[in-house]
Amino acid sequence: MKCPGCRSLENRVIDSRLGRDGDMIRRRRECEACTRRFTTYERIEEYLPLIVKKDGRREPFERLKILAGLTKACEKRPVSAERIAATVDAIERSILDRGEKEVVSTVIGEAVMAAMHDLDPVASVRFASVYRSFQDLDEFVGELEQLLRERRAGSTRPRPRAPRKAAGGRSGKGP
Repeated sequence: MKCPGCRSLENRVIDSRLGRDGDMIRRRRECEACTRRFTTYERIEEYLPLIVKKDGRREPFERLKILAGLTKACEKRPVSAERIAATVDAIERSILDRGEKEVVSTVIGEAVMAAMHDLDPVASVRFASVYRSFQDLDEFVGELEQLLRERRAGSTRPRPRAPRKAAGGRSGKGP
């Protein structure tokens, strides 16, 4: 394992611990060249499903994309990196537990939305603003109002997405 500081391959393991769920090993290492300490994780390589995008393309499942999205949404919020990592672990586990060779991207998006509601309400709205691609202020305000209603009712579970308005602010129904 290369040291992130000096890129040396000479390091030693100073501590190893089993992860919370027993599915990975956390190792503390110390570089013998520069004495910098760093952490590595070892996990079983599992078959990851292909993700079917909205346009029909298929991409390999990438845990780091989910991690990056959650990290960005939680920026400057009181959410620890450990909670974000645990949330990503839970999302990844739920996808793997499905046992499917292909998963539609919206399944992952909705799983992330559900997790975000429990993680941090402000970060949830931030994530929704990108994931749901709000077309106008009304859609954004509608999401905020729904979040406030759920908060007042004591619910943290997300609801199904409301249909999007047609261009021009019309719902597409009637003349």
